[in-house]
Amino acid sequence: MDIAWQKSCLIVPSIITFDLCNLERQAQVIAESGLEVVHLDVIDGHFSPSMPLGIETIAQLRRKTDLAFDVHVMAARHDYFIDALLDIGIQQLTFQIESEPHVDRMLNRIRSEGVRAGVALKPSTPLSTLEYVLERCDTVLLMLTNPGYAGAPGETQVPYAERKIFALREMICQHGLDTAIEIDGRVSTETIRKFAPATVDMFVAGSMCISKESPSTGLSELLKLRRSLVAAAPSSIAS
Repeated sequence: MDIAWQKSCLIVPSIITFDLCNLERQAQVIAESGLEVVHLDVIDGHFSPSMPLGIETIAQLRRKTDLAFDVHVMAARHDYFIDALLDIGIQQLTFQIESEPHVDRMLNRIRSEGVRAGVALKPSTPLSTLEYVLERCDTVLLMLTNPGYAGAPGETQVPYAERKIFALREMICQHGLDTAIEIDGRVSTETIRKFAPATVDMFVAGSMCISKESPSTGLSELLKLRRSLVAAAPSSIAS
């Protein structure tokens, strides 16, 4: 599974946006759209009040699709989930920096298996927590809504989302790194237009972009948007 992870404006549909009673077909819909990666949230019900997918469900889905798996683990303790996911065979894994006591060790552990590794930050977690581990991260996932409440009535991106995104990009550039920025939480087509392709590398697309009743339409529009943004970008950015 050779995915161009540094591809400008990588659109990553979140599986929880789709019909969870028919995951194999939903994965086919994503693959048929021309997108290459699917985002999977693994939640323990403690770190966040939600449990959309179990490990065995992900293991079965892995056998049904060639899509690359971008997995975000939100748990009070990560070890069990990360061991199981590495055994399943995934391509990128991010975990919550707030609940991991050995961040550097966990990043090294994931990368030693040939899997892209990164940390995820809740909206209010300061970027200073990245100071000594940023160079070990293939990706940093910024959550723009509070975990577990993205679908709550009236839930919006935190007001400081844009400031935090630009600050992370500046931090990465100052250190001369190629760490990717991924954002998740009420990501709309307007969000993608604002930050792609120069500032954000990966966009987790959910209900703001994709309708559960007609996902193919939203996926097609997202692919068209990506192509137009990359085509309009300077050659030094587009890929």
